[in-house]
Order: sequence, then C-alpha cells, then structure tokens
Amino acid sequence: MTDKIYLDEAINDLHSILDMVRWSVSRFNDAQLYYGHGTDNAWDEAVSLVLHGLHLPQNLPAQTGDGLFSARLTKGEREMVAELVLKRVQTRLPLPYITNEAWFCGLPFYVDERVLIPRSPFAELIETGFESFLASPPAAILDMCTGGGCIAIALAHQFPEAQIDAVDISPDALEVADMNIQEHQLADRVYPIESDLFSSLQGQRYDLIVSNPPYVDAEDMADLPEEFQHEPELALAAGDDGLDLVEQMLRQATQYLNDGGWMFVEVGNSEVHMQHRFAGLAVQWLDFAQGGHGIFAVSKETLVQFFNSQEGR
Repeated sequence: MTDKIYLDEAINDLHSILDMVRWSVSRFNDAQLYYGHGTDNAWDEAVSLVLHGLHLPQNLPAQTGDGLFSARLTKGEREMVAELVLKRVQTRLPLPYITNEAWFCGLPFYVDERVLIPRSPFAELIETGFESFLASPPAAILDMCTGGGCIAIALAHQFPEAQIDAVDISPDALEVADMNIQEHQLADRVYPIESDLFSSLQGQRYDLIVSNPPYVDAEDMADLPEEFQHEPELALAAGDDGLDLVEQMLRQATQYLNDGGWMFVEVGNSEVHMQHRFAGLAVQWLDFAQGGHGIFAVSKETLVQFFNSQEGR
C-alpha cells in the first residue's frame, strides 16, 4: 500500500486522538523505525508526535475511555497529524528535529539539525547535584562541547549561584545554544563561547568541568541507524577509538581546574578503550539509577599525579 493511500485512509476513516495514535504506531512498526532520541518505543513516539501536531501538552494522560484521547478531530487536524507521521517514516528524521523540541532534566529545549539531541545520563548527575563529589556548590563551571546548551542550562538551574561557560567549536551549535540561553533567561550566567576545546579559555579556572564530547569510534559510526545520520557528524565522530578529544581534554584540564575541582566526561561505548589508552589513570565510573553508562569522574589531583608520572618515565 502506498503512502498516499495510507494518508487518505487516515484522514477519511479515523476520528479520535487514540485512532491517530494507533495508526501512527502501525506505520512506525511497519517502517521499522529506530527510537532513541527521547522515546524508546513506537507507542511513546506516536503519542508525542500526535500531541505535538495537535498543540496539546506532552503529559496528557493516555486514557482510552472518557479522557481527551477519545476526543474527535477535525479533518484539518487529521491531515496535519498524518503528514507529520509520514514525514517521520519517509525521512527518518528523529522526532525532536520534527517538533524542534527536546527535554532534558525536565526542561524544554529548542533543537534542530545543527546540534545533537540531548539524551545523556548527565541529567541524573545534575539533578542529584553531583553528590559525594563536590564539597560545596561550584561557583564556576565549564560545559565543554555544549552543543545546544542543554547541559549548561540545566547546570544553571541546579546551581543558581554559578557562572557557566558553554563552549563549542561549532558556531552553528552556539547559535542554537544562545537561543536556548535567551529562552531560559540565563544570559547573565551562561555564556556561549566559540573555542577549540580550551584554546579560547586562557586564564580561566573552574570548580567543575563537564563534557559530553564527540566519542563515537569508527566502527560504531559505520553502524549507526539512519536516524543518527541526521545529527552533525562533528558532534559524534572522534577517531578510531572515540577518544581523540578526550585525551586532549584530560591533558589540558589541570590548567583550568581549581584545586579540589572535578571533571566529568561522557565517553559512551568508548569506555572499553579508556583502559587501554589511559591505563593507570584512576577514574571513577558512575552507575545510574535511571539507566545509562560511560561517564567517568576524575579529580584535578588525580590528573596531576597521573600525567606527572607519565612525564617521569
């Protein structure tokens, strides 16, 4: 059956919000879409897309009886939803690029194809205030490779007295970050800075450095589902083992961390390569109650000791 026939049937034969959600799930399953940019299954993806198309809140209870899900739609509304569903199927665009909205730490952010869609387990660390690592709330924070600014802005909400530098090499990404900073009214505390890692930060010192840098290794880049190929490659690929940028950051971080400061870095599946490239570096791998992996913590003192011992060999 062609997409046009599916579209015409949905517009003419379906009536309620629940009808459109069910139809969307069927189309998504038939197309074997990949999920992982805010949802992890066809039902949640369909609910999110349908509610967006109808300008309804994302937390609407999915009741199947007398709730709003049984409400009938106008023909124009059915046309709008059906076209969005077919766009998701035909283009394989991740849902947040269609809606231009992603959520992180319970906060909404604008996203488009200039930036990665936020999905990091850093959210759990931020929401718990990096407990057990920080002796006091950090006053100066660096978000390295900020992308759309989601982590930096979430940190500003968590630490209301902190100043945050949101650094990225991509001017396109920083345009999106600045949009989000302005939307969250944080221009007085979150500063987008164009920099190749630490190159534009001479003389700056931070109590906390966080980074979700490009870390996808060459093998994983070749195997990424089509949805991920819409995201900027600059924000994903990082050499054969995914650690090219991480090594540069670790070697330079001691110059930018205050005494007692901590650095947290996400490396995802490249965690397996860390043990080979940085054998002997005592990083702490973190566990997450809400799922996720591949983030380590390391103190300034540990980095100083490790790289001094490397130089002494």
